[in-house]
Amino acid sequence: MGIEKPVTGETRIGDLLQAYPRAAEVFTRHGLGCMVCLGASMETVEEGALMHGVEAEVIVKELNESIEG
Repeated sequence: MGIEKPVTGETRIGDLLQAYPRAAEVFTRHGLGCMVCLGASMETVEEGALMHGVEAEVIVKELNESIEG
């Protein structure tokens, strides 16, 4: 398992959280409870954002800033 950089809307949330635990802060800030969601292992960032009414581009940008910083 590897996370390709940069993170995209197609990146699986579970893989991302496993590789970069601090990415959870970005999801939490936008009201996504991905750390406890059973679907996170299979859902992409884009799917999670869509289900919560958040723009995926915003989350992707913040995730990339978070893991690079």
